[in-house]
Amino acid sequence: MTFISPKTDFAFKKIFASQESKPILISFLNALVYHNQPLIQDLEIIDPYQSSPLPILKDSFLDVKAKLRDGSLVIIEMQVLQVESFARRVLYNATKAYSLQLGKGEGYRYLKPVIALTITDFIMFAEHNMVTSHFQLQEKSTNISYIENPLELVFVELPKFEKQLEELDQLDELWMYFFKNAPFLDTVPPKMAEIPEFKQAFGIASQANLTRKELE
Repeated sequence: MTFISPKTDFAFKKIFASQESKPILISFLNALVYHNQPLIQDLEIIDPYQSSPLPILKDSFLDVKAKLRDGSLVIIEMQVLQVESFARRVLYNATKAYSLQLGKGEGYRYLKPVIALTITDFIMFAEHNMVTSHFQLQEKSTNISYIENPLELVFVELPKFEKQLEELDQLDELWMYFFKNAPFLDTVPPKMAEIPEFKQAFGIASQANLTRKELE
């Protein structure tokens, strides 16, 4: 078997944002955002296009956007190339998702938290060796959260992940391994084949299951 790279734009959206992707996306988010805790039980995959209410403002395109059962929004982006001001783009997209929730006349109490999950194929934070970083709005001296964390930025830096398959025992590590190694595998590793979401993800990524147009 040959698998397409989940880091490519087409594959990422097909695996995580297609109609059949909900179980995969739930597993992925529980692993990387909620530290392997099954806090998300259901979600809705929604249109990732964030149009601006004014034509003079910049539109933005996300890879995946989902609404959780409590109304919280999750936006996801896979970035392979390190482009100029990428960190600012992440913040722009997150704050835009937050502000676009309200229509004219609606109260601010209806605003729900936004989580921006960004997977990069380059190093963003050379100051530390952590693969996953979580940023929230907090008071500097007391670490008190600002109104229940309206914005959370989560980054996964794939180049920092160096574990081998036999070393993996957590769901988040298996997802990182999937991103880095899927194109180099000729079969689904047994410990991953046991997990339905990985079996499904590998099935979507299999070249044998793609049409000629999709392969092109």
